[in-house]
Amino acid sequence: MASPATTQTVRPLDTLRFDTSGPPQITSVVADRLRLLGAQGEPVGQDDSATGSIVIAGAGVEPVHATTGWGDPATGLVDEATVQAATGVMAVHGRRDGGPRGLAVDYTATATAVLTVQGLLATLIGSARGIQPRHVTTGADRAGLLAVSQYLAAAGADEGEAADLAPGGPPFTSAEGTLFELETLDPGAWAAFWRALEAPADAMRAGWRPFQFRYATACAPFPAALHQVTRSHPLDGIRRAAALSGAEVCALRTLAERAAERAAEHDGAAPWSLRPLGPATKTAVAAASSGGPLAGLTVLEAGRRIQAPLAAHLLGLLGAEVIRIEPPGGDPLRGMPPACSGISARWLALNRGKKAVEIDIKAGADRRRLRDMAADADVFLHNWAPGKAAELGLDAEDLAAVNPGLVYAYTSGWADRLPDAPMGTDFMVQARTGVGEAVRPEGEPPAPSLMTLLDVLGGLTGAEAVLAGLLLRERTGHGVRVDSSLLGAADTLTAPALRRAARGENPRQPAGFRHPLPTADGRVAPADACASAAAAYDLRELATPDALSLLRDHGLSATAVTTDLADLHHDARFAGAITRDAHGAPAVPDPWSFR
Repeated sequence: MASPATTQTVRPLDTLRFDTSGPPQITSVVADRLRLLGAQGEPVGQDDSATGSIVIAGAGVEPVHATTGWGDPATGLVDEATVQAATGVMAVHGRRDGGPRGLAVDYTATATAVLTVQGLLATLIGSARGIQPRHVTTGADRAGLLAVSQYLAAAGADEGEAADLAPGGPPFTSAEGTLFELETLDPGAWAAFWRALEAPADAMRAGWRPFQFRYATACAPFPAALHQVTRSHPLDGIRRAAALSGAEVCALRTLAERAAERAAEHDGAAPWSLRPLGPATKTAVAAASSGGPLAGLTVLEAGRRIQAPLAAHLLGLLGAEVIRIEPPGGDPLRGMPPACSGISARWLALNRGKKAVEIDIKAGADRRRLRDMAADADVFLHNWAPGKAAELGLDAEDLAAVNPGLVYAYTSGWADRLPDAPMGTDFMVQARTGVGEAVRPEGEPPAPSLMTLLDVLGGLTGAEAVLAGLLLRERTGHGVRVDSSLLGAADTLTAPALRRAARGENPRQPAGFRHPLPTADGRVAPADACASAAAAYDLRELATPDALSLLRDHGLSATAVTTDLADLHHDARFAGAITRDAHGAPAVPDPWSFR
């Protein structure tokens, strides 16, 4: 890598070129992101190969390589549909409907693409620091397992779920037939909202727990009476009830509406932004003698819920030391059921291996302590509420004053790009951006997935942004502020549908898209290209292995649908991939391999 003193760059991949081939669902997203980061490359064409290849090189930069694809074809994982089926994505997404069903967007392909870019950036960072791996491998099978890692951990915990895994959930419907999402993190606001709509008290009380746990369980079987209540009120009345109670509602937007909105945005193309901080300074960090490409770097993470903790978790898997900033008494989510050895299985999926320091950010002495820690760190990452960091004196400029070489990362809901945006949580962002329409095929009412699609993809995007910032720091000597968001993740996920909407075409997939076929003892998912032909066979009286054999005998690709995530530990398609951590919680494999 060229030295900071001689490189003129404003983006981390300026002056570099890339070549790519392979499955366009993955490699086209990779190519788009590499261009946004400054690299030059040719458009991705149609390619039927199961494995993709990406090479980045340039003046003064030795080539780095990535291999990516769907997974091992011998396991039957040959495209998006089969990966969703095998890894449990269909099972989790389908919980609200009572049975596995596919996402009508290329979710695992998109996640794989982001992980591939992460691997390439990490390899370039390692190269600049004298760490030698030049090749990274990723796969959609690993991306799918990562996406369901919290649900998988809970399925393998020492105790059962704290809430029922039964069908049901938002969105709600107003008297005019408008679909809308409801959000609040406060049980008092929940109660006040339903009281304002004169909901039955027993239904209101019974609904809170499944509503509260829907982020963890991917379903919300609350009483039907609550849906009946909203259908008796106009949307204006529902909005007034929300405003009075402190809850928020968001009507589901269409993909066409989001496409028109994006066309009017001048800076909305990139899923992240990078801005140099302060003057150039010496930022070289000695590489560790062993470990991943980020070995020897320190990440401070002040994250809540999923998005920021997952981003920091990925940086830790790449070799960085991650120190969590937790409130006095520790992160309350450590106790969220179900548990393994007394610690939340879901919490472990995002936070195993991290160190923790308790800091009261409301106390001046503790804030000074945090600034002192930031002075010796490489990355400070948080997802506090908008404006909170500035209020605390812990914004990018504040910490750059004590560490000019810091990469300051903020993972948010909206990145301040939509002035009328509601609360920046996963399901509200899905509702506001057309994801609820994109994930379901034609003929089905739009409904945001209750799988935390955007929190996970937002966490992946946040880690990608940090890596871009670290590489930019290596090339320029400047500290960097990086911003990412759930909005950026949503627009990445729906990009193909938004392009169809912008052309005036139907943005949704056809009716029945990625609906698995029932067998005598389960379900099978045909590959997308084989779905129409496979649907002609009645498999309901055949055992799943026999159904798969029949389809394969007719030249059709398909795989069994995982229906119980606890079975993945013994699934031959992932032999040896899923392990258990020191607490006994299931752990998915690292999403990259380096050599």
